[in-house]
Amino acid sequence: MEVKQAPDKPEMLSSSLTTHVLNTATGLPAAGLTLRLAQLGEPGEQWTELAQRWTDADGRCLPLLPPGQAEAGTYKLRFETAAYWKSLGYSSFYPFVEVVFTITDPAQKLHIPLLISPYSYTTYRGS
Repeated sequence: MEVKQAPDKPEMLSSSLTTHVLNTATGLPAAGLTLRLAQLGEPGEQWTELAQRWTDADGRCLPLLPPGQAEAGTYKLRFETAAYWKSLGYSSFYPFVEVVFTITDPAQKLHIPLLISPYSYTTYRGS
């Protein structure tokens, strides 16, 4: 049996950092969720915001770092989960979720999914 793969979205093919958010309480993508990408500066502990995005109907957003823009270093994705849950009529235990990660090879594509419910979240390094 031949397995057909869905074609990638054109804007996703050339990106070096992407994310998507899934609502595990409903089993659906988390649409309309605000997220921000920041990079930790050297020296010190100062974060610099690089991008702000909103998830689409598929729980995805435009690439966070286009090719050639990534640098080795420490980054964080901040997902505004309280506002998302409030828009659905729920309260949330976590007002936001921050995922901090290190890019060691800027040429490598990174995908960081987030799975959320009002009282839990999970993330992992995707492909």
